[in-house]
Amino acid sequence: MKLNKYIDHTLLRADATTQQIKKLCAEARQYDFASVCVNSCHVPLAKDELNGTEVKVCCVVGFPLGACFTEAKAYEAALSVERGAEEVDMVINIGAAKEGNWELVERDIKAVADACHPKAILKVIIETCLLTDEEKRQACLCAQRAGADFVKTSTGFSVSGATPEDVALMRETVGSDMGVKAAGGVRSTEDAEKMISSGATRLGTSSGVKLMG
Repeated sequence: MKLNKYIDHTLLRADATTQQIKKLCAEARQYDFASVCVNSCHVPLAKDELNGTEVKVCCVVGFPLGACFTEAKAYEAALSVERGAEEVDMVINIGAAKEGNWELVERDIKAVADACHPKAILKVIIETCLLTDEEKRQACLCAQRAGADFVKTSTGFSVSGATPEDVALMRETVGSDMGVKAAGGVRSTEDAEKMISSGATRLGTSSGVKLMG
């Protein structure tokens, strides 16, 4: 198993500087990670830094709350793809999920999926720590129906992150045709192996270099 190709090397802090993003990209080049995952304003820089490599540029939209206009998420995604993002991780409307408004959740995801495709793939963050198991299933099904490419556990900015149990539930729900990304709290090789054995095909972590050590 080549662990490096599971890793989205991530820096999403509000205080991330240009130099820190450049360092992130240099590390991603060194270890040949799957992608770097950054806030959307850093997409052009990351694209320049990773030019000529196989490392993808991933960004987040509607992050970290997901509680914004669907049109704003779709526009952020479209602009990010235009500026060089090859992967987009969006946050669902979690409040709508909690009240069972699955039509809104699905419509929100589809708008972003349409903005991403065909140039970029879409990963859908459902923020598992805020949902019941049934809500997690419904959110995954919404993402699947809306044409997303991955479902993702967490932003890493809420009360907790990924668990092997949630990854397994998500994998069971979406089957083998979609990716499952575990993010939030993947800090050791042991953590990574647990997530992968539970069904994860990508890992979002700020500890990528440590995992390679």
